[in-house]
Amino acid sequence: MTSTRTWYSRFAKSAAHFCGRPRVFALAVATILAWVATGPLFGYSDTWQLVINTSTTIITFLMVFLIQNTQNRDTEAIQVKLDELIRATRGAHNALLDLEELEEEALDAFRRRYQALAGAARAELASGADDTGTPEA
Repeated sequence: MTSTRTWYSRFAKSAAHFCGRPRVFALAVATILAWVATGPLFGYSDTWQLVINTSTTIITFLMVFLIQNTQNRDTEAIQVKLDELIRATRGAHNALLDLEELEEEALDAFRRRYQALAGAARAELASGADDTGTPEA
């Protein structure tokens, strides 16, 4: 399978990976400490405060998009992997494939069905039965 990632996907993945490193966190802490240390030098002026407020707002704004891109990609990959496990598992319900695309009502119906199955399995387990196998068998 060939990879046709866009420049933004490559950039977002690299930036998120880089920004998640302990050294980058330490750099951020050092920057804040340097800013705090320069407070008396600048008399805690409005400009001094504006520098950190503007800087952190811009960085936070940009990081939200990078993190969201990375999270979306990771979530999609996990969903595809789960779909493949369902598809390849004998006795699994193929109706559960692509479940994340259903409307809320349909998803709630599936959730209630599996909550009922879980409740029945716990009751059987409490009465000494095994907790393995498929309920349909």
